[in-house]
Amino acid sequence: MSYARYVAGRFQYRGETVEDLEQVAYVGLVKAVDHYDPAYGTSFLTYATPMIAGEIKRHFRDTTWDVHVPRRLQELSAALRPAEEKLAQDLGRSPSLTELADSLEASGEEIVDALEAASVYSAASLDVPVALSDGDGATLGELLGAEDPSYGLVVDRETLKPLLAELGDRDKRILLMRFFRGMSQAEIGAELGVSQMQVSRLLTQILGRLRAGVEKSR
Repeated sequence: MSYARYVAGRFQYRGETVEDLEQVAYVGLVKAVDHYDPAYGTSFLTYATPMIAGEIKRHFRDTTWDVHVPRRLQELSAALRPAEEKLAQDLGRSPSLTELADSLEASGEEIVDALEAASVYSAASLDVPVALSDGDGATLGELLGAEDPSYGLVVDRETLKPLLAELGDRDKRILLMRFFRGMSQAEIGAELGVSQMQVSRLLTQILGRLRAGVEKSR
């Protein structure tokens, strides 16, 4: 058990309490006791060490990440810092992304994903108070922005501008009366001296051209 605690101590600066790590190490020790066979030709500690360390690594992999990421990325994330430090010492400079990828036998895309995965090992609650200059106790969630629906309106407006400019004066007048003055089709017909049915057909044609132009511009 003292040796199990020693192995656990090698992992004590990774955000977990020593007590929790020791409990996990004891689980690994029990598994080693259950499966050890002297016929293997190795000492018990030689057999038990990777069993205990492996149990602790599985604990970190399976229970300590706030956001679940694939096992491959977890392993790469854990290996990044040691590999970067070794390469920096060997090269006398910070290693490039390609050099890190070659060292870890991974693709550059996997290294980028592993770097991003490392940032989600622990996540902050949106209910965490944030100290502001005026002393108000706002939470992190209250400071997060939201998507502004007006952005979509700006895009629509700018897309329609050149299409509307191509319309004839009568078509523009019909749109103005219908959508900006809120006039009914009958009122528009009376204004233009045409029937309500003709106004309906004209609106359908105008809006059809505008829709086609918008679709073409996307």
